[in-house]
Amino acid sequence: MDLSRVKQIDEFKWTVADKELPILFYGDKDLISGLDEKVREQIINVANLPGLVGNAMTMPDAHWGYGFPIGGVAAFDANAGGVISAGGVGFDISCGIRALRTNLFLSDVLPFIEKLADSLFRAVPSGVGAGGNLLLTKPELEEVMQEGARWAVKKGYGVLEDLDYIEEKGCIDGARPSYVSDHAKERQLGEMGTLGSGNHYLEVQVVKQILDRSAANAFGLTENQIIISIHCGSRGLGHQVGSDYLITLAKAAEHLGIQLPERELACAPILSKEGQQYIGAMHSAINCALANRQIITALTRSAVSKIFPKSHLETLFDVSHNTCKREKHPIDGKIREVYVHRKGATRAFGPGHIELPKNYISVGQPVCIGGSMGTGSYILAGNSSESNQAFSSACHGAGRKMSRRQALKIWNGKELIKELANQGIYIRTKSMRGVAEEAPDSYKDVHKVVEVTERSGLARRVAFLKPIACIKG
Repeated sequence: MDLSRVKQIDEFKWTVADKELPILFYGDKDLISGLDEKVREQIINVANLPGLVGNAMTMPDAHWGYGFPIGGVAAFDANAGGVISAGGVGFDISCGIRALRTNLFLSDVLPFIEKLADSLFRAVPSGVGAGGNLLLTKPELEEVMQEGARWAVKKGYGVLEDLDYIEEKGCIDGARPSYVSDHAKERQLGEMGTLGSGNHYLEVQVVKQILDRSAANAFGLTENQIIISIHCGSRGLGHQVGSDYLITLAKAAEHLGIQLPERELACAPILSKEGQQYIGAMHSAINCALANRQIITALTRSAVSKIFPKSHLETLFDVSHNTCKREKHPIDGKIREVYVHRKGATRAFGPGHIELPKNYISVGQPVCIGGSMGTGSYILAGNSSESNQAFSSACHGAGRKMSRRQALKIWNGKELIKELANQGIYIRTKSMRGVAEEAPDSYKDVHKVVEVTERSGLARRVAFLKPIACIKG
């Protein structure tokens, strides 16, 4: 992005230069200059939507998306005519990361790493349209949409303790399966317990560096410990909900007289019939995603135990990064209830927040940040609202710096897999094309993104995780 089109507020905050709009870009000079011009255009459009509270924001990993930029955050007040936008949540509703803490260490796993990768690849279906071994009936799927991860635990996929370490305790209220189309439901019947494709993965990682000892102790992390991260979302159901409601909300905006700066920002007032229908459907998709990651957790535990019979995998935390949620935040000296859109942005509650597990409450929420398969990931901790003025939000990953189409012109999947194996990172996938699209260098520098996230006050670094095996969608 042309830096003449933005105005610097401080070292890590910027706004648009030629308009008086409530906009904040988080990033240093390099990250801001690397933004696509489309990001600026999109966040200006978001700032012009009705009922915005505070600033429309982009996180340090931001890049161009559909409607909202990916890495976009915006809050709206239902009682002041605020709107909800399907473009502000995205198609992969409740895509997120679950991190599993293990009692295994690098010295235990390294001699068997390829065997472990094979076991995980067999256990967890991945790829475009991949179906799992769990085939639900429509009534069963509607139970999943109502109960989320609680349904999965009830059916034997995991333990009750898992629920304490999932946002919303594994189930968000307000799901309305009746607002989800039959087509969306049909797409999901065979997809529970599957990774999907694209940037989704199941990754075996090693804790290479502890950066905040106090928080690491609270999270149960130590050097050379093995962590397994699951990155996926609501699969076909979530995508169809997004597609269906882009049409529904666009029609609602038109008949309600809302002037859309861009059709991709299709929205409706939160309290309108259409707005409430989308919330009910979107919450149903959130619960599907939480259940999906819970089922994959059980499959992962089983696969690991075949190689390491004494292994123990605990849920460190599970948090989404494509949602809109009703939350309370301090705004202008008062606590206000707002609907926070986070698209490619992670919720990051700070110390003392009542929704945190008791053993994390003194240090803040674990924030799971996924990097690329060849670089690494991070665990961060949320900061207080005094430090984080982005409605308790942080980045969600490294962020793409080039499109998948561009990546395909540069990289070959088979060659990348060989290169990564030479670095001690073992890839298992059904799609060589998918590997090329997700080439490590097609992403921004995750170390830079996370450092800027910390220095911006959004969250603080706790641990750096290096991949040693990755199951790609």
